[in-house]
Amino acid sequence: MKVFEIIGFGIGDAIEIVVVAYILYQLYRLMRGTIAVQIALGLGALFLIQFVVELADMTVLTTVFSYFNQVFVLAVIIIFQPEIRRLLLLLGKNPIVRRFVSTTDQRQVIDETVGAVEEMSQQQIGALMAFQRSTGLRSYVETGELLEAEVSRDLLLTIFYGQNPLHDGAVIINNHRVEAARCILPVSTSMKLSPQLGLRHRAAVGLTEQTDAFVVVVSEETGDISVSRDGALISNITPEELRTYLTSALTGQSTSQASATVPASA
Repeated sequence: MKVFEIIGFGIGDAIEIVVVAYILYQLYRLMRGTIAVQIALGLGALFLIQFVVELADMTVLTTVFSYFNQVFVLAVIIIFQPEIRRLLLLLGKNPIVRRFVSTTDQRQVIDETVGAVEEMSQQQIGALMAFQRSTGLRSYVETGELLEAEVSRDLLLTIFYGQNPLHDGAVIINNHRVEAARCILPVSTSMKLSPQLGLRHRAAVGLTEQTDAFVVVVSEETGDISVSRDGALISNITPEELRTYLTSALTGQSTSQASATVPASA
């Protein structure tokens, strides 16, 4: 203890080191497999060059790097905006934080969605459905056709029927309502995704990389059902597995917990 006192190292310093290490680890996880890794390596190389320049006392280059340092923080925020946004989303989805966010009854939405997806899977009707959670999707809603209609199996089947002009794009669902159809979602550029994936699946992952939305995809080619959450894609699931994922995403409960809250008369 005396050694730590001499160098001025206390409990607060230890906590700070742990917090910084955790944040850096989470940033690494978010950047792994993306172009941000190459950008980070490039910035590291710039700092190494700056160190050599200052060590060699090169006046002109030192002045140039001093100007760069003045805008460094702003540059980092702009360059790593997607990763910073995803880190903040991870903090927002922490169970301690979400405990203060109330959730409404989503059983009917889940039942109608699973019924529609099961039929679309059987008929190989392509579909892309995004469910809003805590992050607002207004900017994506505004790219499509506003509907503001109650979620129902028949409505979802009608929207994604091949001859319907609204079938191309995503449906955004929020608070028991289909807010809009034919919405444009951001396409993921992650190198971790299979090159075999089509635009629907990449758009599903792209949206969940930037928001905490939950996205359901039905493949037009195979009828396979997939879901995306937290930037990850889970493929080839059954309708019952979809029900489990939807229940967890929209209510924070497992299917057994959700059924336990249903009144005996339901």
